[in-house]
Amino acid sequence: MDSRLSGAAEWLRGRLPHPPLVGVILGSGLGDFADGVDERVTILYGDIPGFPASAVVGHSGTLVAGRVRGVPTVVLSGRVHYYEGHPMPAVVFPARVLGLLGCRTVIVTNAAGGIDRSFKSGNLMLIEDHINAFGTNPLIGANDEDLGPRFPDMSDAYRKDLRSLALAVAKRQRIPLKRGVYVGVHGPSYETPAEIRGFRAWGAHAVGMSTVPEVIALNQMGVGVLGISCITNMAAGVSKQKLDHREVLETTQRVKGDFVRLLTFLVQALGTRRSGATEDAFLPDPRAAARMKKAK
Repeated sequence: MDSRLSGAAEWLRGRLPHPPLVGVILGSGLGDFADGVDERVTILYGDIPGFPASAVVGHSGTLVAGRVRGVPTVVLSGRVHYYEGHPMPAVVFPARVLGLLGCRTVIVTNAAGGIDRSFKSGNLMLIEDHINAFGTNPLIGANDEDLGPRFPDMSDAYRKDLRSLALAVAKRQRIPLKRGVYVGVHGPSYETPAEIRGFRAWGAHAVGMSTVPEVIALNQMGVGVLGISCITNMAAGVSKQKLDHREVLETTQRVKGDFVRLLTFLVQALGTRRSGATEDAFLPDPRAAARMKKAK
């Protein structure tokens, strides 16, 4: 195994308050979730040996470890992107570290452009599958058998049982949750209207510049993945409005209440489910959600 990966994981083990069960990767403007972690320890990416650092606005670049409604969790507040010039091994480095720390489920989130004309800015979308339009793959090169097989199966990249759990939690908490296919592109320019029409013909519902490499790497490691997109704007050609990253950040602030609540109860459900509880037990009480919303 790459000594940088194992070294980063070992360094973190000595500093985390609890061995984590769940990992969360937060996309652009979605860092508020990390503020609700209890007993938290915050570590800058730059302090972790081998960790790449992000320079994108809306990504704080911190690892937050603690408990979310009692569940040991590690949160990556911000990610690095291929368009920043990082090689693919660096792009997936933080996600792989989550797997090495023992996270058996990782929730990946992102800000995305809506391709489906029925979507609106501010919708949350459960990712059912993805299309890799990066033009590359994080597994290219010599394979490290310690991380997983040379040719990992991707037929259930976003595990069906975890998606069912997410839909049940969203329904119980009365949080509208769209479903769709995410297409990942390398950016950094936004897509043209012609590209969006092509992606729609492929069957894509949303587009973004992240997530896909991490999901491939996590699947290779045998880590269960859940994916949630925040539709922060409609893609080029869907609306007449010019695309601007400021709109992404404004929209994530507008919907952060539902987003944080959904993630919080998802983590609780994942932790309780792992303990062998029944479905009724792991679906959170909507009255707790109401109290949480009132407290905000």
